[in-house]
Amino acid sequence: MRRGVEKESLRALPQGGLALTPHPAVLGSALTNPNITTDFSESQIELVTGVHGSVDDCVDELTRIHQFVYSAIGDEMLWVSSMPCGLPVDETIPLGRYGSSNVGRSKSVYRMGLGHRYGRRMQTISGIHYNWSLPGITNDGYFSLIRNFRRHSFLLLYLFGASPAVCSSFVAGREHELQDLGSSLYMPHGTSLRMGRLGYQSDAQSSLAVSYNGLEGYAASLQDALTRPYPAYEAIGVRNPAGEYNQLATSLLQIENEFYGTIRPKRVIFSGERPLHALRERGVEYVEVRCMDLDPFQPVGISAQTMRFLDVFLLHCLLSGSPADSPAEIAALARNQHRTAARGREPGLRLERHGAEVTLVEWAEELLDGCTPLAAALDQALGTTGHSEAVAAARTSLANPHTLPSARVLDAMTSQHGGSFIEFARAQSAQTKALLTSQPFSEVQALHFAGVARASVAEQAAIETADTMPFEVYRQEYLAIARLGGPRTTR
Repeated sequence: MRRGVEKESLRALPQGGLALTPHPAVLGSALTNPNITTDFSESQIELVTGVHGSVDDCVDELTRIHQFVYSAIGDEMLWVSSMPCGLPVDETIPLGRYGSSNVGRSKSVYRMGLGHRYGRRMQTISGIHYNWSLPGITNDGYFSLIRNFRRHSFLLLYLFGASPAVCSSFVAGREHELQDLGSSLYMPHGTSLRMGRLGYQSDAQSSLAVSYNGLEGYAASLQDALTRPYPAYEAIGVRNPAGEYNQLATSLLQIENEFYGTIRPKRVIFSGERPLHALRERGVEYVEVRCMDLDPFQPVGISAQTMRFLDVFLLHCLLSGSPADSPAEIAALARNQHRTAARGREPGLRLERHGAEVTLVEWAEELLDGCTPLAAALDQALGTTGHSEAVAAARTSLANPHTLPSARVLDAMTSQHGGSFIEFARAQSAQTKALLTSQPFSEVQALHFAGVARASVAEQAAIETADTMPFEVYRQEYLAIARLGGPRTTR
């Protein structure tokens, strides 16, 4: 098994507000640094590990990247919660900037489009993406895994969801079902507001019933979304009257990355290649798990034990029977996700399965029963005990919901911070920064990351020097249907 992590965090001020400073120059180019980039916002750092055969090596690299970032951000800190820190008015949340090249400009225009389509506040929600692969899995094998993952990912929201509350300013002017805690809003039994109706959700995308029954069908449904005109986005237009870009395209999705989901099939792309083309040409290389909240109680947002549980869980999804999905099941899975995100710790909560209802706890117990022998086999093969311990810890959490991260967040908020989400996350962020900056970080390690940063600046400059094509020509060529590979459409 091979795994890697992409971890998003907002840069926050000591008082808990969003840092509006540019991406620190000492961290290199956000366009080309392989370890440190930005996500939606200039203020939203994304830390990327390499691919690792060992969980411990992955955590170690993620820790070192954090330490280098902390050495560069002065009195700022990395916000440890998935739900954002104190935000300014929407239009002043800074978009990521990637230089003057066509590829850099397109990344910024894409983010401008996300802001127009969904609002910038939603895009500041942060999470952890867990990338996972196993040699010898076919396309059909990966899609079988994905179907089961989508059926069973409620268990991950329950066990590892850590965003049951949010600053009240985040939902100002929006309809919601949250309960009041003064300056904060919360769901008493919530697990992951990030994965619920207030998180990464889209009314436009809810019209998509993307099937995961195979690469061909998945690619066709994604191509439809990438090429289908969407009236609300056509009204925004590609450019405003002054000629500035509002978005890359007026289709339902601007590019592939705009498609939200709990898990994605992925393939490393060549320079300038469309992700969908790469999948069609060379098949699925790994899966990207996208439903993991930042754990505010873990220094780097995720623990080695959680990674080991994910490894076992993904193996279980791969090796279990995986019938084809249907539009009816896809709709039921969406309802299960929202129910678990908002009410996962509610005693007796029931989810939909095979046209009937089952309690979340009963279904979760069945899944953990299936994971147990896999964990034992992994431990025997590797000479460890960590996988069995991870599944045992999940069982304990299932039986004791007050020990779950989501419950611990609410308990700390109310018992130590007067019910304030911002105060809880601010204190936890400061504590995490102090912990990581006090740990050993050698000069050799610092010089390594500094060298990567310098090389990335030179690489960005070379890309900009080589660019000769006008941006509008680049945009149209990049978005051409022929670039998607596979069947041509008549649109």
